Amino acid sequence: MDNSYRFINSGAGGLPATEIFLKTVYTITPSLLIKKKGELTAGIKNLEKLGFKVLNKKPAAKLPSTFRKVAQLHAAFLNKKTQIILAHRGGYGSMKLLPHLDFDLIRKNPKILAGFSDLSALLNVISERTGLVALHSPMIINFSPPSRFTIRSFLNAVNGFPRRNLFEGAPVKVYRPGIARGLLKGGNLITLTALLGTEWETDTDGTILFLEDVNEKWHEVDRYLTQWMFAGKLRNVKGLVLGNFRGIKNRDVYNILSTQMKIDFPLVHCSYIGHVKNKITLPVGARAELNTRKKALTLL
Repeated sequence: MDNSYRFINSGAGGLPATEIFLKTVYTITPSLLIKKKGELTAGIKNLEKLGFKVLNKKPAAKLPSTFRKVAQLHAAFLNKKTQIILAHRGGYGSMKLLPHLDFDLIRKNPKILAGFSDLSALLNVISERTGLVALHSPMIINFSPPSRFTIRSFLNAVNGFPRRNLFEGAPVKVYRPGIARGLLKGGNLITLTALLGTEWETDTDGTILFLEDVNEKWHEVDRYLTQWMFAGKLRNVKGLVLGNFRGIKNRDVYNILSTQMKIDFPLVHCSYIGHVKNKITLPVGARAELNTRKKALTLL
């Protein structure tokens, strides 16, 4: 069987045309280095146990410069053997790559870019600028070791999503019922907030938006979400999924929104999105339906 990852046109993004297992992984360092070498080694070994071939295993001796990170990302897309481009970890720095990326190069050499947290800047912008679907997924550091749920969700994604309900097996709390359809976008709140007011800010109109964050204080999350409301970024969303906000109760995050705006779209909380052990892999740029009665987020 051909191991390539094929794309079909589906409006703003492509989904795998067939269920073809991706095997080759090219690792990149767009944010920070994995500090403990053992975590990097273990993450790669666990990926290999799942059947993946990691093309570049040697760890970087020091954190690459922004321009070196850009060159690394371009090289990953140009590499003929690459099928998945997987970040070592998140942290800080990915957004600095955006002005220097060659989106034509990326569009002409389609690969699956995967990661989360700080990678949210790259996932959403590359998807919007190229029409490719990216994966909001675990990274190398999260495979040291991964939970069974995380593995199952990740393999479901790279196999072309044979299980269409992304919430399958995950806890879902409904805050506002309804059914919504739209492009799936989102990720780390603080990262995407930093892009507001720039040419790289996420276009949220007509989207099912998901947001998460980690170790931010209540007043900080309040400030970020208030900025989103002031900027009109929640005005035309079709649905909203609140992920895990470690250190803050999900009800408090919902209250920040509900006390400042009329919520006339379906809104749910799913604790398996974000900086958590059990992690859902979500396709950024794919069309999906949020159905609160079924507690399902289903790819269309």
